[in-house]
Amino acid sequence: MENCVFCKIVKGDLPATVIFENEHVLAFKDINPLAPTHVLLIPKRHMESLDDLPESEAALAGELLLRIKDVAAKLGVTGGYKVVSNCGEAAGQLVYHLHFHILSGKKFVP
Repeated sequence: MENCVFCKIVKGDLPATVIFENEHVLAFKDINPLAPTHVLLIPKRHMESLDDLPESEAALAGELLLRIKDVAAKLGVTGGYKVVSNCGEAAGQLVYHLHFHILSGKKFVP
């Protein structure tokens, strides 16, 4: 998507502090962190939210979850992190490119 901030990061048009990257996903530090550790993990291919993840992309869905686990391990937060993905405006989604927040380093209220 032409105006998508995350697509611009994937293309290298905008800077990001990359934590992990492979051919399918990219993980980078959030520029407005809500916790001491706050990393975003995205698919490189644009889709707006989990609501737009088609059944045909089951392999990508698995890849995203496994890379969240790997990024948490790389950050040293295994066993003490929270994962959030907002779907739509009512849920607080600000960037309409599927992404997962990996948060750690503070106490979260359930």
